[in-house]
Amino acid sequence: MASSANGWAWNIAARSLAGAAEMYNENNDAEITVEELGRNTWEQRFQTAITSGSGAPDFSAIQNYDVTVFGSNNGLTDITDRITDSIEEDIVDGKWETVSVDGSYYALPWDIGPTGVFYKRDRYEEAGIDPSTIETWDDFIEEGQKLPDDVAMVNIPSQELPQLWRMLFRQLGGQAFTENGAVNIHSEESARVAQLILDMQEAGITKRVEMWSGGWFTSFAEGSLASLPTAAWMDGTLRAELPDTAGNWGVYKLPAFEPGGTRASNRGGSNMAIPSQIQDEAVVDRAWDYLEYAMTTPEVQNQMLEEYGLFPSLTTAYEADLYDEELDFYGGQAIFRLFAEVAQEIEPYRYTTDTPEVQDAINTELGRMLNGNKSPEAAVQAAAETVADRTGRDLA
Repeated sequence: MASSANGWAWNIAARSLAGAAEMYNENNDAEITVEELGRNTWEQRFQTAITSGSGAPDFSAIQNYDVTVFGSNNGLTDITDRITDSIEEDIVDGKWETVSVDGSYYALPWDIGPTGVFYKRDRYEEAGIDPSTIETWDDFIEEGQKLPDDVAMVNIPSQELPQLWRMLFRQLGGQAFTENGAVNIHSEESARVAQLILDMQEAGITKRVEMWSGGWFTSFAEGSLASLPTAAWMDGTLRAELPDTAGNWGVYKLPAFEPGGTRASNRGGSNMAIPSQIQDEAVVDRAWDYLEYAMTTPEVQNQMLEEYGLFPSLTTAYEADLYDEELDFYGGQAIFRLFAEVAQEIEPYRYTTDTPEVQDAINTELGRMLNGNKSPEAAVQAAAETVADRTGRDLA
């Protein structure tokens, strides 16, 4: 009888894993199944199962932050001994910190979110903006001022502030918490990020439209928004939601903070884990064998990229011709090669159980800054003090 294991994942992650499971089952006399859940449903069910000690799947997709939370409370299986040197070497360095708790690995890295700026070619060309000349954020602001008054260079809605801050903070190599756990979001790097966000607003190149709303998609369709700094996974969304804009998009690397500075960061990504309550050794072995196959086989990872826009952290996948393919949707640009270059330059980032407190405080204080109530330095200082007060941590 074929051995079996059942997993959970959300949305396109579940669909891509199910496709990999079909291929795996055919060649391994196994019955791997994947249940698709909405992201919020997954979060609720997984948290309940882990905290209660029963009802968890045999394996699951898991978000970066959740690895820290559930790995810290012994809810996930320590897979350190299963990670071979070749697996560790083949996955981008910047991903391993995400799945590590106290020096042990509790999840196998999957996709990442190497960053870039998606832009509307027609709006740039009409304004005389050449993206190849945008090397720094100062350049980005200066060029954005060439756009007509009814076209914004970038969107900074209130709910986007924590994600934008973290992407830029990571670009500078910032860490929200020091190695000994002190709060560090009032650092020089954080203040520079806050200043940049304020500079964009004061330069008149921003607008504030709720992300993922109908108005947000319309802004890109009609061209009242010209640029979108985000991660590689946005490719799938743009193709699905804005098919009529095909051929009118391009991508360039995030501008640097200073000439010659890094143009790489990360936004988002997920991993695969095995809950510690799964005690049947045969099931754990089968689950791991499938996960290792799905996460470390270049052909499987590239199929997930082509079909669902999930960008692999597996560097051996980048050797495929796919990455140099000139894509019609992007005016013939080979955007996957650009993102593969960025992926290998991403700095590691340290998540903790208090990461949500950082996001909440940054959202509040940068919002106050943009409303004219605080300077960038005062905003990040206030955010750091709030996190320290709420968590009992020291300030760095």
